[in-house]
Amino acid sequence: MTEGERMSPGRRTVLGAAGAAVLGTAATGLAGAPASAAQRGGGGRGRGGYRDLPVPYVIGHRGTAGYRPEHTLGSYQHALDLGAHVIEQDLVPTRDGHLVCRHENDISATTNVSDHPEFAARKTTKSVDGTAVTGWFTEDFTLAELKTLRAKERIPGNRQHNTLYDGRWDVPTFEEVLRWAEEQGRRLGRRIWLHSETKHPTYFRGIGLPLEDRLAGLLRRYGRHRADSPQFLESFEPSSIQRLAELVDTPSVVLLSNAGTKPWDFVVGGDPRTVDDLVTPAGLKWIASYAQGIGPTLDLIIPKDAAGKLTRPTTLVRDAHRHGLILHPYTMRNENTFLPADFRRGTDPNAYGDAFGAFKTYFATGIDAVFSDNADTALLAAADFRKI
Repeated sequence: MTEGERMSPGRRTVLGAAGAAVLGTAATGLAGAPASAAQRGGGGRGRGGYRDLPVPYVIGHRGTAGYRPEHTLGSYQHALDLGAHVIEQDLVPTRDGHLVCRHENDISATTNVSDHPEFAARKTTKSVDGTAVTGWFTEDFTLAELKTLRAKERIPGNRQHNTLYDGRWDVPTFEEVLRWAEEQGRRLGRRIWLHSETKHPTYFRGIGLPLEDRLAGLLRRYGRHRADSPQFLESFEPSSIQRLAELVDTPSVVLLSNAGTKPWDFVVGGDPRTVDDLVTPAGLKWIASYAQGIGPTLDLIIPKDAAGKLTRPTTLVRDAHRHGLILHPYTMRNENTFLPADFRRGTDPNAYGDAFGAFKTYFATGIDAVFSDNADTALLAAADFRKI
């Protein structure tokens, strides 16, 4: 075994004997008698809607970004195979109007575009949401051109083992993911839940590639436009969620960045409010008028001190639930570098820390779900928490 193939001691610890003992049942989300979001968040439909998901449920962040290059069909399939309850896609457009799955429209770090001399002249610098970004952008490629590229690991320094899969998959369209979900649903005899984000919607609207109508059209075509569809919509821009709410009845979640920041559509529109205003009871009441949930950073649930250690939980979970909102905070990862300082183990930033301890702490706040790069770890932690 070479150094690149060796599993770190931290990873072996997280997925060791204790985890293996419950993985077989926990990965299905059926271990024990889990509470549903209806029981924890109020008001179940009893018809297979989001209120009937077990609480806490696990959202596979970009698929299983901890094990496969993000936003590939391989990453989505692995998340499903591990047992993730919901699987996330981020959506950006091509020049000819197709929605594709990438975390950002800049594809420099997530594809091999730099290896294609025919596209060298398309490298450019753009202002995206007020930030200058240099690279290659999906909106400058047709879908046919984008399909000549191959996906690769975004952060190889942290996840060298993921580079094994570089070049294995291409960039999927959202319609391909919808067809994949239908196929997997038939194979497994159940509905496949998706969680789909409009990325930089104000920016794309400004260059003539609005996302919402394209997304709504696909949702209607594949029967994911109803209130009880196995589908969540999400965006960091409230106006994008408001627009989607006019087009479809699909459950939606307003994503909330760090305290003190401002959604880009608020910046452009001159809205003086910040995230601090949106997490007040008044702000949550406003969100509840058009959305079903919020997706805050974990730091809005439990802030960290200057040393990176967790402090006391805020009242956000309680306040959001009082307004009927579910909470999908982001993002749990197993590596030390991404964990609160309380749960880091050893000095290697890329080794696995005490992810189970961190999950337990966050689940104890009453959140309904969590985004995780490591669905198997999250599922084991959720199964453990339900037994408490």
